[in-house]
Amino acid sequence: MTKGVHLMENATVLRAHPRMPQWRRSVRLTFRNRLVFVGGLLVVALTLVALFAGLVAPYDPIATNSSVALRSPSVEHPFGTDRFGRDVFSRAIHGSRISLWVSLASVAVATTVGTILGLASGYFGRWTDLLISRVLDILFSFPGLLLAIGIAAFLGPGQNNAILAIAIVYSPLIARVVRGSVLAERHKEYVEAARLIGARHGRILRRHVLPNVLSPIIVQASITLSYAILIEASLSYLGLGTQPPNPSWGTMLSEGRPFLERAPWMSVFPGMSIMLAVFAFNLLGDGLREMLDPRLRSG
Repeated sequence: MTKGVHLMENATVLRAHPRMPQWRRSVRLTFRNRLVFVGGLLVVALTLVALFAGLVAPYDPIATNSSVALRSPSVEHPFGTDRFGRDVFSRAIHGSRISLWVSLASVAVATTVGTILGLASGYFGRWTDLLISRVLDILFSFPGLLLAIGIAAFLGPGQNNAILAIAIVYSPLIARVVRGSVLAERHKEYVEAARLIGARHGRILRRHVLPNVLSPIIVQASITLSYAILIEASLSYLGLGTQPPNPSWGTMLSEGRPFLERAPWMSVFPGMSIMLAVFAFNLLGDGLREMLDPRLRSG
């Protein structure tokens, strides 16, 4: 009797609360995950600042004014000025546009190339896997920053070359993540069924395998963005990335180095901008990993 009453109550609840749509479950899960929520807010804020830098920045980032050179932070210049009298706050705002663009573009290229290589390596196996894996091992044998510096130095300074250098550094990492996921999926029933009905390899990879390995790709790409920001800043600091007078966080750090004792704000605020961006993407990446991996969900 009691069991019947419970069944009736459950049926009433199901009628009162129909099955929640997928998009509503995703939004609800996102808001429940504090890492994704806070990291996402910071990333959105940084993106909006970069997109509307011309409206947010109070001064021209490359306009010089020797009469206010090396002014300390004030109401007129919240982050102070540099040796040419340029407003550090405006340069940091515009620098976010360049730094985020280089990082996003390089990670997009790395994710695309790495996904293609990982899919081919994990799905086809044999000599294809052997050849791709050996190439990846060669790239993995170099420290990431050292490899990026070497490639950028060989290609020459500039944003496009920095994007290519960072993409080459992180393509093997994405490829290795995708390969591992594909190896776990390629012998599952839905893949075997697609082969039996005569589906081509390209269709199987595109329609069946890729959607089931997207979660680790998204997580790894979001985490890689934080490392890309650091490498972009390092290349710009060494003169291999964005070139003066265009503002970049790494370039601003390099310009402020000789003035650390006299005008520390020239380096402190660009450094804090880098720290905030890296923190935001790390939070987002860790939250996405927790949200997309059922084993890590707390509830």
